Amino acid sequence: MPSTVNIGLIGAGRIGKVHAQNLACRVPGARLAGVADVVQSAAAECAALVGCQTAIPDYRALLDNRDIQAVVVCTSTNTHAQIIEEAAAAGKHIFSEKPLDLDLKRIDQVLSAVKRAGVKLQVGFNRRFDANFGRVREIVAEGKIGRPHLLRITSRDPQPPPIAYVKVSGGLFLDMTIHDLDMSRFLLGEEVTEIYAAAAVLVDPAIGAAGDVDTAVLTLRYQSGAIGTIDNSRRAVYGYDQRVEVFGDKGMVCVANKKPDSAEWSLADGIHSSLPLFFFLERYNDSYIAEMRAFVDCIATGKDPPVQGIDGRIPVAMAYAAARSVRERRPIMLSEVDEGGG
Repeated sequence: MPSTVNIGLIGAGRIGKVHAQNLACRVPGARLAGVADVVQSAAAECAALVGCQTAIPDYRALLDNRDIQAVVVCTSTNTHAQIIEEAAAAGKHIFSEKPLDLDLKRIDQVLSAVKRAGVKLQVGFNRRFDANFGRVREIVAEGKIGRPHLLRITSRDPQPPPIAYVKVSGGLFLDMTIHDLDMSRFLLGEEVTEIYAAAAVLVDPAIGAAGDVDTAVLTLRYQSGAIGTIDNSRRAVYGYDQRVEVFGDKGMVCVANKKPDSAEWSLADGIHSSLPLFFFLERYNDSYIAEMRAFVDCIATGKDPPVQGIDGRIPVAMAYAAARSVRERRPIMLSEVDEGGG
């Protein structure tokens, strides 16, 4: 493998632009070799932003380019599976944004195609690469808090997405909660066996009219007997609320919200501080850089990706278990979802 990994970017939307800038400027050993988007102007704008000379409407030209070793897939969810299969057949290593697909059987087909081709696949669960959450994982893995008993994840957006997006997102559990479901596995290093979820429409009636929910609490049961909770809301008026706590028999580790500064000022009416960062691109900027550096490193060194295809499948199954739990008002075993194919 050459010292520089040539990478093609497929999809020049919001997250595509983030990855393009990182690959072009912040990831040693990477070279952005081309940008593809069905909207030619979007591809051209993204490429011009980072000084890339190749901007095309058809991603297959990137797959046909023998000088390109890998692709980053940032297109709409309904296109991920096909592009991954085609990229694997072309011998390209693949980074794909989540989810790989909204159907478990289709995901299984994708994973089989990747395995047959012998290429690497990394899934874009960027929160694993956040320094704060990574430190929690290290502390738990090192046994510093003893045997984990309780996990708590709070994840609340500052404002709901557009209704047009809600209608095609797959729903709260597959769009938003899926990150927290992945974190629930990552932080404790073990699998969840059962999920019970309660959900409601409390933020925007239009979300309910679109067939989705905007507020939810999930209870997770782990193989070890540990218990976890995830609470989600589509609107936290004070900013992007991202907190984690793991409690064990020897102690506790937690992560508070990230703020633009750590200043606190005390006045007669109370103690004040800055609000949490408002947007996910601000909160997780460094993690997007770190995940792409890890992807390039695994190509250069031959190591396995830190977030593999199976890590993209399991949270989808968990999301389906949560949605089914809401419908049936009962706990759902993960085995029930796998038996039904999602």
